[in-house]
Amino acid sequence: MREDGLRLAIEAAGGVGALARGLGIKQPSVSTWQRVPAERVLAVEALTGVRRERLRPDLYGEGRAGPRGMTGSDELDEIERARASEYLLLANLLRNAPSASLLEEIAGLTGDATPLGMAHIALAEAAAKADVSDVESEYFALFIGIGRGELLPYASYYLTGFLHERPLARLREELQRLGIERAESNFDPEDHLGILFEIMGGFANGTFPADLEQQKGFLERHIRPWAFRFFDDLAAAKSARFYKPVAEVGRTFLSVECEAFALE
Repeated sequence: MREDGLRLAIEAAGGVGALARGLGIKQPSVSTWQRVPAERVLAVEALTGVRRERLRPDLYGEGRAGPRGMTGSDELDEIERARASEYLLLANLLRNAPSASLLEEIAGLTGDATPLGMAHIALAEAAAKADVSDVESEYFALFIGIGRGELLPYASYYLTGFLHERPLARLREELQRLGIERAESNFDPEDHLGILFEIMGGFANGTFPADLEQQKGFLERHIRPWAFRFFDDLAAAKSARFYKPVAEVGRTFLSVECEAFALE
């Protein structure tokens, strides 16, 4: 019998086959899992947005060591965990319409009186009221459409007015230097904001090795010059309802990141 964490991941990915494709492995391998293998936890988290604590509470629950027996200073600190979770949630929402289970997760978000905390509360309220089929239709209108969606969340488009331009080429050069390869199942250009946020989340959770200076440089070169404009456009989009508070979370979180890196 599958553990709850694996079941949530399969649902968030859109099925066993979709999860396997996203991980770059064969479907029969995933079909035999009873739980997410320790060596796959971070990749599944990045792909589905289901937090590692839900995927493998025996490894990542409170007071537990990581899959390599890491404890103390070797574990991700709370700030890095929060950064990774924020990036991966936004990445998931930008790349896919949220599943019912993800909407349920989002509805459980809490917040404080800070701008980001208030944005979380608004997003949680929107998720609690949302109908999954309505959000799927909204996502289609915003990002897919007939011919094209209302928005094109690509660096090349925002910086040059066209797709597949120099910003994408520069990004690919940097990804090659960092040793980050494009997943075979990914058909979007790598300068999609959801993919860029996946990479930043991977930096924060240790999936992709990068110190803070490298993370700062990546953010400054590939995200900051255009992502605020994208979130402004998303908030103002005709079809946006659930995605209005998503835009506010994205814009507010990005401001926090830029301030932390002293980029603003």
